[in-house]
Amino acid sequence: MSSPNLHPMINVAVKAARTAGNLINRAALDVESVRVSQKQVNDFVTEVDQAAEQAIIETLLAAYPGHGIWAEESGRTHGAQDSDYVWIIDPLDGTTNFIHGLPVYCVSIALAVKGKVEQAVIYDPTRNDLFTATRGRGAFLNDRRIRVSKRVRLQECLISTGFPFRQGDDFNTYLRMMGDVMQRTAGLRRPGAAALDLAYVAAGFTDGFFETGLQPWDVAAGSLLVTEAGGLVGNFTGEADFLEQKECVAGAPRIYGQLVGLLGKYSKFAGAGDKANVRQATAELAAGGTSEASPL
Repeated sequence: MSSPNLHPMINVAVKAARTAGNLINRAALDVESVRVSQKQVNDFVTEVDQAAEQAIIETLLAAYPGHGIWAEESGRTHGAQDSDYVWIIDPLDGTTNFIHGLPVYCVSIALAVKGKVEQAVIYDPTRNDLFTATRGRGAFLNDRRIRVSKRVRLQECLISTGFPFRQGDDFNTYLRMMGDVMQRTAGLRRPGAAALDLAYVAAGFTDGFFETGLQPWDVAAGSLLVTEAGGLVGNFTGEADFLEQKECVAGAPRIYGQLVGLLGKYSKFAGAGDKANVRQATAELAAGGTSEASPL
């Protein structure tokens, strides 16, 4: 069902997201029978991811055959290769949750025009929650306007994140990062679906979010939701051009600023002095020692 209040491209994306959500919900009724394979250690893909992605692509290209596609499972193999309009798709964000029967996952669809995200849909099929945003028109949850939270003190805030899970991830640096945030907030959560984490920041359910190692399809739609809801999103040093940098922080403006203040030294774009301090502290943590290098 399309809404006359939504941008026509959003209506098509909503149709695609709901079609994928129906496939996911049916599969969730008997998740034990779903075929699962590993792309790499702890990075899973299911036949449901692939079927949902195919349904989304077919729906989008039926309406917009001249558009490009950039999808998690199939890459850029579908659609026009040289279009200014590119749909960025994560058919099932939170696959590990899904295969365990934990109902925290979503469908994420964004449209980038000349590299800038202009349309966004995130659909949570377990709750039938539909988040939408069009650049310049605000962000919505089930047709209700949403805004980021009004909290301004980090110690009162609930922050979401994602834990490293791949071989080669820098676990010790992450532990320091997590420690810096945990002791300055009301709570730290790891739901397990970055797109939904960003949608929840936009809705004010959480006050901020940070994670490393994310791909564009994880954050494209959610980033527009956050900014259209009055928040800020960028890399750990606060630059807005973060989509392909594999580090993301988001939040209400005052909280975003405080998170950047905490996390900036961990950025791959941090200055040499900050990086040296982090390396020293991380080495001491790995060795079981303590560090005096924490700057805050």
